[in-house]
Amino acid sequence: MPENPRARVTIDAPLETVWAVMMDIAAYGEWNPFLFKAECPSPPEPGDPIRLHVRWANGRTTTSPERISQVVPPYDDHGTARALLAYVYEGLPARLGLVRGTRLQQLTQEPGGPTTYETVEEFSGPLVPLAGPKRVAEGFQRHAEALRRRAETR
Repeated sequence: MPENPRARVTIDAPLETVWAVMMDIAAYGEWNPFLFKAECPSPPEPGDPIRLHVRWANGRTTTSPERISQVVPPYDDHGTARALLAYVYEGLPARLGLVRGTRLQQLTQEPGGPTTYETVEEFSGPLVPLAGPKRVAEGFQRHAEALRRRAETR
C-alpha cells in the first residue's frame, strides 16, 4: 500500500489567522492553486457537503465530492493552540469500497511561535494506487505553500 499523501508547512502567522483563511472556503479560488474552487455552506459544519475542484500539477482538473466530517475551531490544549478541519471522500469509488479517503488538516501553535499546518489523506481500499497518492501529495504541498503565503500577508 502506498504511503498516505501528506504535507507540512510552518506559517509565520497566528493560528487564528490561518484558521480564518482555511474556513473562508468560498475564497479558495483567490489563492489556492490545488483547490481552485470549493463549494460548501459557510461556515462549514460536520455533515455538510463540500465539492472540491482540483487542479493537478499537469493542469488537468477534476471534481471531488466530499463531506465535512470534523470542524474543531481553535482551542487551547495545555498551552498549545490547535484546530482541525476534516472531510471524507464520497465519490463513486468510495461508494463501491474501492478507494476511501479522509483528509485531515491540522493546525498547531506553541505559545509565541509560528503555526504548523499539517495535512494527510488517510487512504484505504484496493484501488488506492490508482488514486495517485504522489500527485495528491504534490497538490497538498502546493496547497500548504499557498496557505502560508495567504496567511502571512493577512
